[in-house]
Amino acid sequence: MSSTVAVQTPNAAHNLDKNELYSIGPNFWNVRGRFKILKLVDIETQMSIIQLRNGKFLVIDTVEMSDRLRQEINQLTNNGENIEAVIGTHPFHTLSFPAFYQAYPKAAYYGTPRHLRRLTEIPWKGDLNDCNIRQKWEPDVEMRIPAGAEFINPQPESSNHFICVFVYHPTSRTLHVDDTIMYAEKPGFLLKLFGYKHGAMAFHPSIKSSGLYPTSDAPHIFRDWMRNMLRDWPFENICCAHMGIKIGGAHADVTTLLNSAEPLFAKLSEKNRKKNPGDEIPPDNHSHMNVSGHECG
Repeated sequence: MSSTVAVQTPNAAHNLDKNELYSIGPNFWNVRGRFKILKLVDIETQMSIIQLRNGKFLVIDTVEMSDRLRQEINQLTNNGENIEAVIGTHPFHTLSFPAFYQAYPKAAYYGTPRHLRRLTEIPWKGDLNDCNIRQKWEPDVEMRIPAGAEFINPQPESSNHFICVFVYHPTSRTLHVDDTIMYAEKPGFLLKLFGYKHGAMAFHPSIKSSGLYPTSDAPHIFRDWMRNMLRDWPFENICCAHMGIKIGGAHADVTTLLNSAEPLFAKLSEKNRKKNPGDEIPPDNHSHMNVSGHECG
């Protein structure tokens, strides 16, 4: 990295400034972006930058860039020449991609199926639903899609923002995850009213409604996928789109979150069994995909 880039180191005692490049670990940087709900509460969004062993960079998700942030990215990546790929990991985190593409059109862009449907002005190189695309940067970076939930066409779009691609960077032992897992770092008054506590991990609220498939086995399929992820990826840091990052101890915190959710998984399973006795996953609705609105970052 160029010595002229002024990179911050996160201080766990304070919320991070927006549009600042923070060094999370070796060859891994994170940027906090603004995203307000009800025009009042900033639940944040994020972008991460990973340097590969070949010296090139992956950009994971995008945020609205200030002039300063763009200058820092330019210095880090030789004016974007060393950005190998820009990757959208969450179906509803789309808002900043057009501007980022205008700034860095030479990079290869990869996204979720909804990115490809919605942002047709970007010449996408691949779909993250394709496992060959997800494995493209291994072993430097590993990507997985949680089981037990819809990735191609999450419905209803207004509330089902649960699923995203998990991205693990072994060198820095950092996990990048968007809405599926939320981390409340010093939540404000309104967020506290919704039950978010300082330093607490939580699953996205849609896990209790539409986030998982409405079958009796879906909650346990997701739980088992999480267990395998925790077994395979010994991350220490986690970067969550909403609402912060945790440096150190993140693996233990996510393990605690998963274990504490066992009663919830049992409750959801029983509710689904009663409502959907045939245990059938609803048929695809691809011909009626809504590609406008409901963005969350």
